[in-house]
Amino acid sequence: MLMRFAVSAALMGAMMSMPAMAAPARKAAPVAAKPAPVPDVARVAITTPMGVITLELDGKHAPISVGNFLRYVDARRFDGMVFFRSMHLPWGDPPNGLIQGGIRDAAKLFPPIAHEPTSQTGILHKAGTISLARHQPGSATADFFILLSELSSLDADPKATDPDAQAGFAAFGHVAEGMDVVRKIWEQDRSPTAGEGAMKGQMLATPVKMLTVRRVPMPAAVSAPAATPVAPAAGQ
Repeated sequence: MLMRFAVSAALMGAMMSMPAMAAPARKAAPVAAKPAPVPDVARVAITTPMGVITLELDGKHAPISVGNFLRYVDARRFDGMVFFRSMHLPWGDPPNGLIQGGIRDAAKLFPPIAHEPTSQTGILHKAGTISLARHQPGSATADFFILLSELSSLDADPKATDPDAQAGFAAFGHVAEGMDVVRKIWEQDRSPTAGEGAMKGQMLATPVKMLTVRRVPMPAAVSAPAATPVAPAAGQ
């Protein structure tokens, strides 16, 4: 069963687009060993039949969300999960919208985590951003979405009167490589009948499997070229 966004009427009127959420947490999986420390920056490669999507996660500014994501990665609970949703916005120039992936087996879910709003992290919902799906704030588990276009309406708005808009969604990194793969998934055929409510017609007819999801090394820093020695002029 797929988790959907708890979208307020005001937000829904502004966009038919709220990312859906992780599977409802019926019973959380037994707590595993204490998670490893969260690095300031981490890279994760999602291998699919269409290619590899490499994520760069911002643990310095979104340690709760990144730590949660890496916990699923290190426990290999993302292996075999799927991208199941492709949302196409009815405005703007394509590609615009998002793709969403999630764990359908509630037994593989860890407990929900605290919400990290964009007003706290400074990580905004731009093209290529990865963010956590949820019901109400504080209910996010494993489901996430990747944006193909900017969606600032998903950012936290502390001045909003609607609590859901105040909280926004928890962005925690971006696609470093593989946006072409994200677009291929977004372009896959969608079922005209699958999905409920605003998500009807957004479900992929054939979900795209994540074969493996693994940490990968950060690219080596490019050092500045050494200065070329200058030979002294003749007679010096």
